[in-house]
Amino acid sequence: MTISSMTGFARTSGTIEDNPYVLEAKSVNGRSLELRFRLPHGLDGLEAKMRTIAADRLKRGNIQISLQFSAAGAKSQTLRVNWAAVDELAHIFDRLGVRLGASPPSLDGVLQIRGILETGEVVETDEQHAQRESVLLASFRSLIGLLDENRRSEGARLHTVLVRQLDEIESLVRIAAARVADLGETIRARLKTQIATALELAPALTEDRLAQEVALLLVKADVGEELARLDAHVSAVRELLGSAEPQGRRLEFMAQEFHREANTLCSKSTDLELTRTGIDLKSVIDQFREQVQNIE
Repeated sequence: MTISSMTGFARTSGTIEDNPYVLEAKSVNGRSLELRFRLPHGLDGLEAKMRTIAADRLKRGNIQISLQFSAAGAKSQTLRVNWAAVDELAHIFDRLGVRLGASPPSLDGVLQIRGILETGEVVETDEQHAQRESVLLASFRSLIGLLDENRRSEGARLHTVLVRQLDEIESLVRIAAARVADLGETIRARLKTQIATALELAPALTEDRLAQEVALLLVKADVGEELARLDAHVSAVRELLGSAEPQGRRLEFMAQEFHREANTLCSKSTDLELTRTGIDLKSVIDQFREQVQNIE
């Protein structure tokens, strides 16, 4: 069993220069591989490399990937003292002290004066930037590996469900085939009763004429081809479920083919029991089709 679900979640975390970070990936159904990133400012260049890593492991799914650094450990800005302003301010305070006899200002008062403390962004060297990218990409590879394992684990559960549903489809096809084998005599008896009721006073039908009418009805109600195709589809799906490659799209197609044949069987049926079997078949096929939509 190698099928994988498109639903999953994974999370990794780490620290870069005392700055904690968290990487998360959430995956849901998608027609193809759709990757959406939420990366901090300054790390946009990582997206292309991350896309390549993800595409190597995953083939389908709508995946949201987020990277967050801890606010407590963030070093996006630094504070520095404008010493030129401090020197000028000290000269002014000295002159005021001489002229007015004022006491020296407090430290917190000085720091509140505009221009004494300045803020600025951390300037990251090329080496630091490359090191940070290397750490994050290694963590991202781990994240995608965990997500892939999670999706495969969910795929194992889906495999069990699909095999059970496939067994039920196969069983219903056999029941329908057995019923079809008995329909010739059933139609013959029903037709004879109906004609006898309508023509009570008329001479009895000849065996040849009755045989012709029965044959005509059987041709119109023949579902042998539909049952044969359903049986062939069951075998094909079993092979797909054991394939080493992602088979989600093919399984979706096979589910549509199952549904098409079951619909035709119900529309052509003139027998109540066969129709009931066809309806049960459609119900199981609908459940099967719903499940395969989750497969990669």
